Amino acid sequence: MHAAPGRWAVGLAAGVALLVVAACSDDDAAPATSTATTTTATPSAPVTTEGDTTVGPAATSTTAPTSSTVTSTAVTTTATATTTAGASYDFSAIGPIVQNFVDQRGLNGAGLVVVDRDDGVVHEQYWGAFGPDRISLIASSSKMITAGVLLRLQDEGLLDIDAPVAAVAPWGAANPTITSAQLLSNSSGLVGLLPNPGYGPYVCQYLPAGTLQDCAESIFTTAGDDADIIAPDTQFRYGGAQWQVAGAVAELASGKSWAQLIDEIYIKPCGLTTLGYNNHFTQLGAVTFDYPKAFTGDPATLQPTDNPNMEGGVFVAPGDYAKLLLMHLRGGRCDGGQVLSQAALDRMHADRIGPAYGGSAGPNTGYGMGWWVDRGTGRINDPGAYGSVPWLDLQDGYGAYLVVESDAATGVELAGQLYAAVEAAVKAG
Repeated sequence: MHAAPGRWAVGLAAGVALLVVAACSDDDAAPATSTATTTTATPSAPVTTEGDTTVGPAATSTTAPTSSTVTSTAVTTTATATTTAGASYDFSAIGPIVQNFVDQRGLNGAGLVVVDRDDGVVHEQYWGAFGPDRISLIASSSKMITAGVLLRLQDEGLLDIDAPVAAVAPWGAANPTITSAQLLSNSSGLVGLLPNPGYGPYVCQYLPAGTLQDCAESIFTTAGDDADIIAPDTQFRYGGAQWQVAGAVAELASGKSWAQLIDEIYIKPCGLTTLGYNNHFTQLGAVTFDYPKAFTGDPATLQPTDNPNMEGGVFVAPGDYAKLLLMHLRGGRCDGGQVLSQAALDRMHADRIGPAYGGSAGPNTGYGMGWWVDRGTGRINDPGAYGSVPWLDLQDGYGAYLVVESDAATGVELAGQLYAAVEAAVKAG
């Protein structure tokens, strides 16, 4: 493989740096932790499923749903907010905060969905061009979804995430001690996204051509990284090609394509109609981690690929992502069945890098599997470089998904203005 163009690498590096700083900032990136007890409002019915329609994830040519065209002009009309459970919830403080931010920054809008373990979706609100069906690229907010696939395979007895990759991959002997758990906690010792996201030996992670298996094998067996890799579980190296390897391990362990796994594990049991994976970077000329304006909200405009990007290739509408957050709060269950065991969720949510090797992802910040962990409060989040910010307060049983189509710093700044308001509304409810 040859190195990516310099401008692309520099642009991506700047974006990744912003994301890492945002995710491990105690003041801005992680949500405030509620000290209230879980709401005792009479639970409503769980979120209603929307059928078993399969969208076009990365490895298929299935026609994906369409949504309205993205514009770059700020729209000042605020969509009607809905509170779907617990009449005592009052989220009226949210609208003015977001509207003012959208107007000041010239954003095309925003979306916010708040979920509660007992009451389901308790608030849903959109601004500008956003609405319930708007599909956005979410970059690194993909990670918790990807990690969940491997934990599901462990639930099924098909994979031991603490065993070496070599236990399932014929090419795994090239790095015989690396485990899936290390891949999912950014601790494999392979080169991460920084300081060079366009790192030559791993550039296939951004290319829609080829297959996930071919890309992972090339990453794991190349001699081009010999001078740069280190022993596993010795340093936190965020993101990068280790996630492609994790996806390939899941395919090998299950005997299924990534698209099949996403369909069976998430789409059908959770009634998702917009979730899919692709590899959009070179297709859209995404030379930085600013939101690719060439993506109009229609996944059908992306070419089908058998090499979806595992750490940043998800597209989804807000309501579907919120269903996944609710699943994480409800013991791993969606309306259509069990997705993950509580034991699997516990592994994903818990800080792995601290106990494993004294690792740190930033000041007072740990990392689980797909989730950043605030070691002071226990709150977890999975922010994306394009401005999406999902977070969970596991102790108090609520979470939220905020999405803008901008960059990590913008999304995290807006989230920082919303944490207290969301917490207050949930506590009062």
